[in-house]
Amino acid sequence: MTVNLLGLDHEALKAFCAGLGEKPYRARQLLRWIHCTGADDFAVMTDMSKPLREMLAREAVITAPRVLRDTTAADGTRKWLLDVGTGNAIETVFIPETHRGTLCISSQAGCALACTFCSTGHQGFNRNLMVEEIIGQLWLASRALRSRDALSAGFRTAQSAVDRLGQRDHGERAISNVVMMGMGEPLANFENVVAAMQLMLDDSAYGLSRRRVTLSTAGLVPGIDRLRDACPVALAVSLHAPNDELRNELVPINRKHPIRELLAACLRYIEKAPRDFVTFEYVMLAGVNDSVAQARELVKLVKSVPCKINLIPFNPFSGTSYTRSGPEAIAHFRDVLMQAGLVATIRKTRGDDIEAACGQLAGKVHDRTKRRQRRQEEVAAQ
Repeated sequence: MTVNLLGLDHEALKAFCAGLGEKPYRARQLLRWIHCTGADDFAVMTDMSKPLREMLAREAVITAPRVLRDTTAADGTRKWLLDVGTGNAIETVFIPETHRGTLCISSQAGCALACTFCSTGHQGFNRNLMVEEIIGQLWLASRALRSRDALSAGFRTAQSAVDRLGQRDHGERAISNVVMMGMGEPLANFENVVAAMQLMLDDSAYGLSRRRVTLSTAGLVPGIDRLRDACPVALAVSLHAPNDELRNELVPINRKHPIRELLAACLRYIEKAPRDFVTFEYVMLAGVNDSVAQARELVKLVKSVPCKINLIPFNPFSGTSYTRSGPEAIAHFRDVLMQAGLVATIRKTRGDDIEAACGQLAGKVHDRTKRRQRRQEEVAAQ
């Protein structure tokens, strides 16, 4: 059975090479060819002997999910729909900005947490993504976004590709930041997500710093503690409410891990985090969580946690009953936070014309939970 090298980190590649009777340094060569140059053909790996390249072609493959659709929004945001088999497809989004480019990566086909304001949550859940399917999103996007000049110039060795693609200079590469904020709850797929992030951080692969990789969680407290010890990257927490009663409704996992436990986990995480704060994400839902009184309640709630609050205008999707808070309501909410000394920003909506904005990713999910079926039955009964 052939091995997909796309999902193997340095140690796993060393073990694979040892099994072929090769020296450990071959693992670094493979990492650079696969992740720095985007190679999927062993024949181009010219710093390896021809017999080795032929053996690799027999024993291994480099295969990412298949692109089903590639769509670009009016603002330049780009979304890929990727086939992950068995009737499932995930979505990956690239957001270009003047001084950085951010790739939003999915970790699951669907999501089991059922946050009520999220399109992915409405799709139900099928399965966790494998390492090659997670890192494959970055691999595919990097290939698609690589400059024409770099491609046409060619590379003499994989190491020269590292230098030419700007692996040591974030200003020279299209993807400077990765956020685990796509479809799914990353901490519910812990082992595969951490393995993929380790590849993102590896200097022989993508060379991203921990500050430039962000994981967003709905609040799986045990997972936050595990991440703190295994791979502390920047942390974002989907808060969305200033009290347990409302958060239980919006983010059902709160019933298992209430806000007090979540905030305590955030404080523990900061001890090892690459940033000295946690980002709290707060989607603005008209008439639900956007009042001035709720802003004041939020101030009291998070005052003991070093944090930045990112206010997210709600992005509508088919079947939702929520509406976006008005600009004035969002501004007033932000002003209350800032007057209390908190750092608060309003996220700019990007890619909503192709349903690539925050909360809109749906993909195609063969739902094992039957959540969509039950919801349809409930609506029909009403």
